[in-house]
Order: sequence, then C-alpha cells, then structure tokens
Amino acid sequence: MKRSDRTEIHPPGIFIHAGILSIMMLLVSCSSDSLSSLCGELKVSDSGRSLERINGDPFFWLGDTGWLLFSKLSREEAELYLDDRRSKGFNVIQVMVIHNTERAVNVYGDSALAGGRIDRPVVTAGSSFEDEAEYDYWDHVDFIIDCAAQKGIYMALVPVWGSNVRNGSITEEMAGEYAAWLAGRYAGRENIIWLNGGDVRGSDSTAVWNRIGSTIRKICPDDLITFHPFGRTRSSEWFHDATWLDFNMFQSGHRRYDQDTTGAAFGEDNWKYVNIDYSLNPPKPTLDGEPSYESIPQGLHDPQQPYWKADEVRRYAYWAVFAGAFGFTYGHNAIMQFHREGDTDASYSVRETWKEALDAPGARQMKHLRDLMAETGYSGGIPAQDLVAGPQQPKYDYIAAMRGTDFALFYTWNGSIVRIETAKLPMPEFRASWFSPRDGTYTPVGRFNTGTVPEFDPPGDKVNGNDWVLVLDR
Repeated sequence: MKRSDRTEIHPPGIFIHAGILSIMMLLVSCSSDSLSSLCGELKVSDSGRSLERINGDPFFWLGDTGWLLFSKLSREEAELYLDDRRSKGFNVIQVMVIHNTERAVNVYGDSALAGGRIDRPVVTAGSSFEDEAEYDYWDHVDFIIDCAAQKGIYMALVPVWGSNVRNGSITEEMAGEYAAWLAGRYAGRENIIWLNGGDVRGSDSTAVWNRIGSTIRKICPDDLITFHPFGRTRSSEWFHDATWLDFNMFQSGHRRYDQDTTGAAFGEDNWKYVNIDYSLNPPKPTLDGEPSYESIPQGLHDPQQPYWKADEVRRYAYWAVFAGAFGFTYGHNAIMQFHREGDTDASYSVRETWKEALDAPGARQMKHLRDLMAETGYSGGIPAQDLVAGPQQPKYDYIAAMRGTDFALFYTWNGSIVRIETAKLPMPEFRASWFSPRDGTYTPVGRFNTGTVPEFDPPGDKVNGNDWVLVLDR
C-alpha cells in the first residue's frame, strides 16, 4: 500500500484499527517478557491530595518531559528512550499528540492529519509494522504507548498543543470531533493520562478546552484528566471545579526571581503555587508539570544567560513535593524536543543532542526523590512548615518541611542550619539522618527526644547546591 492510498477518517465515523496482529508481533520485540501492561489503573485518593492504584497502593508521579516523542523518534529510538527513563525511575512521560497541525508529520514522513485539520486524522487500513510503507502516524503512536505500558510507564497525552487553538485554527466543534476520535482510539488502555491544554491560559478559548475535557471524560470515564497551563499559571485558576478535571497542574516556568515580573511573580518559589492549590475546596491533587528544565537558558530565550543546572532542578522538585505536590515532572532542554545534530528547528539554544542528555545529572538524581518518598510513606504526609523553628527565610534560604505519623522531612538547598520545633513532632523520640538528593545516601546523626529545639547543621559549607534532606523517623 502506498502512502497516497491512506484513508482519511472524519470522526465520529467508523474507526479503522491499525493491524492488531502486526502490532502485537512488534511488541514482542519491544518487550519479550510480556505483552500485558505493567501499569494498572490510577485514581485520586480519598484524601484528594494524591494518586493511587486501584488496590490502594500509593502512586508517586515522577514524570519526564518528552514533548516531541511521537514525531521525532523512530520505534527503536523510542524504546531506547523508554528503557532509559524506566531505569532512572521515571513512571510518567508527558508528550504532545499533535504539536503543530500544519506540520504533523513523524520521523517516517507519515502525516497525522489531512490538510492540517485536527478533525481529519489520516488512518491506514490494514497497516503492517513489518513494512514501513504500510503503517501510519497513529500506528506509531499506538506502538509507543503500548511499549511504555509494558515497561510500567504512563503516557500523559496533550491532545493538541495550545498554540493551535490560540491561533484560531481549531473551532469548538472540530475540537469535540477530534477529542471523541482520540479518546475512542485509546479508551481502555491503562497507562493513559490526559493533559488538556498545552502551554495556554484557560481563559483563552475556554469553550474549546471544556469541550475537549468533557468529551474525553464521557468516553474515558476512568481516565485521569488535568490541564497543562501557560507559564506561571495554574489549571485551578479556570478549571478547579470542572467535572472533567481530576487533578491540578501548574507551570512554574523557567524564570529567575528577577526575570519574573508578571502574573503571580513567584519567581523560583514554585512551592507557592502548591500552597494556593492546597488551600482550595474540594481538595484536588496538584503538581508542577513544567518547572525550569535542566540545560535551558534562564528565562528561555537568551543564550547569554546562565543555563539551569541539576541542583536547581532538584530544588524545584523537593520544594514542590514537600509543599504537598503528589509528584514532579522533570525536563531537559534537549530531551523535550529530542534534538539531533543538524536539526534546523532547534529551540531555546539547545546545546546537547537528546542521546547525550539522557544521562544528565538531574535526570539521574530524580529517582532519589521517588525512593525517599517510597521509604518514608509520603502518601500519608502533609506540609509541615510549622515544624521549622523561627521565622521562615526567603528565597534560597527557605526550608521546606513535610511530616507523617512516623516521619518528618526538611529540605535545605544551600546547606543552611535546620532548626526544629521538636515539641510539635508526632513522636516522643526520633532518629535523625541526612539524606543526599545527589546520590541517595544517608548519613546518620543520632537519636533525640522531643521537647527541645535542636539545630541540625548539614555536612559541608553553606553554598547554593549543597542540598540535604533532614530525615527524622520514629
């Protein structure tokens, strides 16, 4: 079958599925261990503060940003990427289904849409992965989603990037037809999470976003849905009470304190977004879905500015989670756009190729946060700034704190002395140790009784990037 013979499907018409048998044959090469999903359905916990599996086991979201995964990588490259992310502890990949409606083409030259129309996906009947001439854009998306499921990775899908709606090329009716077709295609897959929006304010084309969200909710009632907002804004500003929105997401953005002069103007204090969402009713989980990316210029557009480093990415992660976020999404400049040598469409002054960036320090270190949360039982934890003795210090001297029934955690980014209101601890005596976000190791400190205000001085000098977590447990 030639590419010119492909069928244009106008949803909500009859859906032509793409070669089930040949897909399954390829999935064996993706994972010879099992053809089944290792993910399992997710739901919001009864507390409304976190996610969990259907059996009640807590789920800590450790996401990676792979925006252009479907369009830039081959099947073999996609599996390499997914294997690497699984080995580093990532369990969610955030990805755009359609980045640009006018140029929705993958690495094989397959077009996703006819005439750049979101309501006209191009689907090949009877396609075969064994012959490059006989599979299409959507088959490729199927393969990557199913391959991720076998590796225990959830795919957080942005149906269409917000800029395509902002420019007026997508009407509410078109959005509804596309959302119905897309949701129908992926209904029943356990590893799908929906990210409505895409770097856009909910006040821009609100009717379109509500149409997409409500349509997906109707067809996929058990799938989790959120909204990926514009930089330095929150989904809760527009959709907290929307029946289709299960959890909130904010984008703390890529600006330093002095660069953030509009909107909330929180600068690098991403924990402040968590505080706002945490105070809302009804309670809904929240997380930072786009903080500053590793190896991207501070402020995004000027390569003469410093580039964000691993220690700064760690700060965003620990500040957000200790403030009450149910997880965190990491990002790297080269990975999010899957930059290759010689790309003519490179963005944000990217310096590495995506393969070089796979082993970036920040990417390696994110798993230590997930491990710490698993070891302490974070799902029972709550923000605990009242445990920090004395006035809270601003900016880089900020001490973030959280606690559970059997533990308390305190994060310092620059090696500041941590002073504790031990009388408020939920345990009469405790053991203290320092946890390193850089390598995941513990350094014992000693055993203590409550009722005093001890000071804990972390190893090393006070300097930005000398970050530690003080762990107190029963």
